[in-house]
Amino acid sequence: MLTSAENETLVRVGPGTPMGELMRRYWMPALLSRELPEADCPPVRVRLLGERLVAFRDTAGRVGLLSEFCAHRGASLWFGRNEEGGLRCVFHGWKYDVDGTCLDMMNEPGAFDFKQKVHLRAYPVVESGGLVWAFMGPPGRRPPPPEFGWTQVPEAHRYVDKTWEECSWLQGLEGGLDTSHVPILHRRLREGTGQPGINPSAPLLRGRAPEVVVETTDYGYRYFGVRELEAGEVYVRGYHFVMPFTQIRPGADFTGGDLVAGHMWAPMDDENTMVYNWEYSLASPMEDPQAVARELGSGPGEIDERFRKARNRDNDYRIDRGLQRTDTFTGIFGVNTQDHAIQESMGPIADRTLEQLGQADKAIIAARKLLLDAAQTVADGGEALGAEAGVSALRAADRVIAPSGDWHAEMLAEMHGDGA
Repeated sequence: MLTSAENETLVRVGPGTPMGELMRRYWMPALLSRELPEADCPPVRVRLLGERLVAFRDTAGRVGLLSEFCAHRGASLWFGRNEEGGLRCVFHGWKYDVDGTCLDMMNEPGAFDFKQKVHLRAYPVVESGGLVWAFMGPPGRRPPPPEFGWTQVPEAHRYVDKTWEECSWLQGLEGGLDTSHVPILHRRLREGTGQPGINPSAPLLRGRAPEVVVETTDYGYRYFGVRELEAGEVYVRGYHFVMPFTQIRPGADFTGGDLVAGHMWAPMDDENTMVYNWEYSLASPMEDPQAVARELGSGPGEIDERFRKARNRDNDYRIDRGLQRTDTFTGIFGVNTQDHAIQESMGPIADRTLEQLGQADKAIIAARKLLLDAAQTVADGGEALGAEAGVSALRAADRVIAPSGDWHAEMLAEMHGDGA
């Protein structure tokens, strides 16, 4: 368990907080590129690390990420006109470019114009992997742009979406790092149900409770769930935790294929998270990307325009008690929705002083320690763990290993494209 002070340090992400300052040393996913589909399209609200921002794509196709509020009287720029190279406030006509520079003041006579003195808070952005990423930290601490494996493959090889989770980012991250829950929460009770989840015949469900192995790295850690099978075989699921909120996991087919997937839990504020979900194929275009959305529970009709789940806490996630008896362990449709239901059930911020942790929680305990230590290092003027680490070669994998095999060596060969 954690102390109350440690819990507070981990979950508070606003400006000036230890965790908020740590987060600001990394590139943050701010929105999907497709939310700004063309030049001069409508702006988009963004909430990130407790800040209210607005994103827009200007006439030249550049993306700006600014404070949501006009420097003049504080009106929301979400109502603004995206026109001729800038975003113009509809209240008094002040206009800003993607760097936050004020370009025009419609309500000020020329002799009294002072636009050259006005600069709205703006954050540098890059587009990669279908996302707009923002750096919100000190300019002198900006790391190289993000390069994960999934950001480097052709667009046809990947699927990316996002879902609003209505609780602290840490509850989402810890759920993702917890390999022992996967064959329980997400299990199908019988083959061929048509419901998202894991079939009873999958090695993950045939294996015993896992031994969890965690190995610290320069980017965070890699970790394994090792499950004994019949006849001396073991089933191993290998993951990566990339600081501060990224999980890389095997694909959702649970068959040892070439799909790699994962999540990023980007804090909107202390009590809300935008979860970015991705899956990609190492070798070829994905046959049916929308199948990923259905499995996660974010397909058509499942997410609204704010990326809130149709199955949410207001309607008890539309739990079907009949399906819970016959088809799936939870009776809730969608793997992500199952996760979110449980994580949100802990409240907006879980009280970690009351927990009783065991061996299966090794990865969660390790993540908390890394995060607390990294926040203290940044507060002391040091570098953020993993901010400049190379992660483009990281893969995740799940494999059945023969009794005579060296599971650790085989998994490392699968999980590091550079052979590390």
